[in-house]
Amino acid sequence: MSSNFVHWIFNEGDGNTVHNQVLPKPPLLYKNDRGLRPQWRKGRASAALWLDGYSSYLESEYKLDQIDAFTIEVWIAPRNFSGYSQAPSAIINQHSRRDQTGFLLGLDGDGCAVFQAGSGAEWIELSADKPLERGSWSQLIAAVSNSSISLYVNGEKAADRKVHNFACKPSDAPLMIGKHNEEERIAGVFIPNMFSGLMDEVKFVGEAVAQEGASALFHSPPPVTEDQIGLNRNEWKQDRHRPQFHASPPGHWMNEPHAPFFYKGKYHLFYQHNPQGPFWGNIHWGHWISEDLIHWKDLPVALAPGKFEVDPIGTWSGSASFDEEGNPVLFFTAGNSSFTPNQMTGLAYSTVKETGDLELKEWKKHPLPVVTQPEGMNLHHDGFRDPFVWKEDGRWFQLVASGFEGKGGTIPVFVSDNLTKWDFKGFLMDFPHEKYPHLGEIWELPVLLPISPEKHILLISPVGKGAHVEVYYWIGEWKAEEAAFLPDFEEPKLIDLGLFHFTGPSGMIDPHTGKILLFTIAQGERTVEKEYESGWAHTAGMPVQLSLDAEGGLLVEPADAAESLREEALLALSEVTAKEAQPYLKEVKGDMLDILLEVEAERSFALRVRMTPDQEEETVFLYDAAENRFSADRTRSTRDPAEKTGGIQGGKLEKRLPVLKVRLLLDKSLIEVYLNNSQTLTTRTYPDSLDALGIRLDGPDDLKINALNIWRMKSIYY
Repeated sequence: MSSNFVHWIFNEGDGNTVHNQVLPKPPLLYKNDRGLRPQWRKGRASAALWLDGYSSYLESEYKLDQIDAFTIEVWIAPRNFSGYSQAPSAIINQHSRRDQTGFLLGLDGDGCAVFQAGSGAEWIELSADKPLERGSWSQLIAAVSNSSISLYVNGEKAADRKVHNFACKPSDAPLMIGKHNEEERIAGVFIPNMFSGLMDEVKFVGEAVAQEGASALFHSPPPVTEDQIGLNRNEWKQDRHRPQFHASPPGHWMNEPHAPFFYKGKYHLFYQHNPQGPFWGNIHWGHWISEDLIHWKDLPVALAPGKFEVDPIGTWSGSASFDEEGNPVLFFTAGNSSFTPNQMTGLAYSTVKETGDLELKEWKKHPLPVVTQPEGMNLHHDGFRDPFVWKEDGRWFQLVASGFEGKGGTIPVFVSDNLTKWDFKGFLMDFPHEKYPHLGEIWELPVLLPISPEKHILLISPVGKGAHVEVYYWIGEWKAEEAAFLPDFEEPKLIDLGLFHFTGPSGMIDPHTGKILLFTIAQGERTVEKEYESGWAHTAGMPVQLSLDAEGGLLVEPADAAESLREEALLALSEVTAKEAQPYLKEVKGDMLDILLEVEAERSFALRVRMTPDQEEETVFLYDAAENRFSADRTRSTRDPAEKTGGIQGGKLEKRLPVLKVRLLLDKSLIEVYLNNSQTLTTRTYPDSLDALGIRLDGPDDLKINALNIWRMKSIYY
């Protein structure tokens, strides 16, 4: 038997060591750069090891001898592909590309099998032309002899090459599984080309298997369940900064929620997601469902980039509508480098008619883009995305985020009778861009919805040079025949007084209330190092209801069902002064709270939360009565030098009323404040101290408090 025979079958099921099954060679040692224990999952027969795609891998001191012939066999179930084109994700490797030594068996960014090997004088590369199937077991075999090198996928030859007197020269690099010997990094922190998924078996033997032998080694594997391969939310159960009653992905990175709709008794909501790790890139569509807008169930990824599909470099934001038969369809931004700009509208159909699956787990993409950027309009070179689609009077309308080159944001409008053929109708509205440079170069994520029988609301999120990245809105009149929007006021208004925490709007009409439901992303505002360490980035905001008051002003309120999360009443005061309330507040502690405060608006005050007993850490909400201004002061929100404190955020309130009504939802690091049911202030706080749980209200002793109620809130996950 060859001294180069090694066989790891990953059936340990526990611990940090994977042992060779044949000879007493050095074991594989599990490593996680975040200090976490291995996740053992069910494999093909017994156990398998789950690798997260960015921080976990295996390493051994074992060195392979120079040999003329060998075979590597692996069984894997990839959870996703890296989307990274510069270097493959290594399944197993011990190589130096610079020295042209050693070998690598892995997957390219699209999920195609790759094998590379070096003799010291030349470097050989083979690649399959068909991606593996995500979430399914696959067997890869690389066979090397002095005359040929072959790559097999599931018993079938995928690539081969004739060579002359080839012998693989061993490399001095460590033997690694799941991590590339010559790693690259994004932002100096994230390794983008690591293996993500289940590892069940790795075998290395000192002879080259032929086609017949490779076919004989393949046996049909069992199916893989989402429980086996998916991100495990419980990994973050003890994370004291991760919100627990706001929607979040099971782990890793998310951006804006989008494409909400209601179908057969359930709300569906999707979100921008990188399943590879907590960093931007490799964008997929995550998927949640809910019966009440509050308790969200994680479903498998709905849409993923595909090498031979309309979106090979990313599946970016979009919206949902319904086809002629009333079945859901998704419109998404298809990232495709063969076009300029590399953004266009893609279409995906639900398979519910074929499968009967009312959770809508499976979607099938239309093979071609349905809308591309119109030519000759001087539209932005990098701005044509975020389709928003609805059906009205028998026609579908589509808004797209864009901008005029060198001028400012705009919204092209398209109409269709059949969902796949769209006609350009012009631009939604005229706008004096030169007067408002803070509205940036591109108006992302346009949303247009009826907010009353006579009025519509148009929402955008500006980006680009000079942009204030927040949610802006106009109230106005929608003219369907002209495909035009006529705003009631020229300069758009802000909903949120914070900065970078209430962005990425998406909306729908709630069939139960008739009100608009608005969904946003609550940005995390952390360093990339902290996001790497924590393993997650960003959270959805609480769904909010939009409507108009009697004077035509905007009303902004959290979804009614948020009150169902009130677990225990901690305080209930009415008709007291600030001085009288303070002794009661001293007894209230918490980092998951619903606080309702109604106070006279003629006096200034400060509401402190996440406060340590010595007040070394605290987040302070300040109301300046003279200026009618509300702000969040986070200059002392944390003592951790690795976290961002964020300074002061806020602004003037639209309304001045005799009583200021403050609703504060505190969920670990995420704080949302609703002011007079007309504006919000969303922010983040990351205290270092475990006892940063206090609350205090500072103001004149005789400050009149009409009501002060505090409830402890329940988690929607644990």
